[in-house]
Amino acid sequence: MWKWCVAVLFLSGCSGPEHGNLCERTFEPYPDLNSGRMRTNLNGAYVDAMALYNKGDFAGARDGLVPYLKAQRADLTPYIYLACSYLALGEPFEAELQLDHLEHSNILQYDDQIEWYTVVCWVCSGQLERARKGAQLIVSSPAHTYKKEAARLLNELSSAIP
Repeated sequence: MWKWCVAVLFLSGCSGPEHGNLCERTFEPYPDLNSGRMRTNLNGAYVDAMALYNKGDFAGARDGLVPYLKAQRADLTPYIYLACSYLALGEPFEAELQLDHLEHSNILQYDDQIEWYTVVCWVCSGQLERARKGAQLIVSSPAHTYKKEAARLLNELSSAIP
């Protein structure tokens, strides 16, 4: 639990005092779904970066994931973790760029995560009207992994945006 507290400390400055609290309440790092991955010569940097991610060392995770993604172009899954690392470090524009890389790939199982974390990027960069529209699209989807989170965000945005 303490590792997420580290992320909250970084997030408090991500978009200024008026949006920082909303950013903190909205962002939660994507869970590591690869922790059981066997270490090989090809994925060693990824495994090491994810160990740092799981410890809440998002700067270390970023520093490991960036070169890994440059070297292993076929494995695009780490982009979701790199995006969350950037969000935890208070860099929502960099996070959104990583999500764009993932969105333009052929990995379809991350569509919901891409949509949600893009909305989180908008919240954390102070683009609240854009975040509201994105959250409304998620809520209006028949089935979306982050439907409850988007509804909660819409509720908070209704009091933040006149």
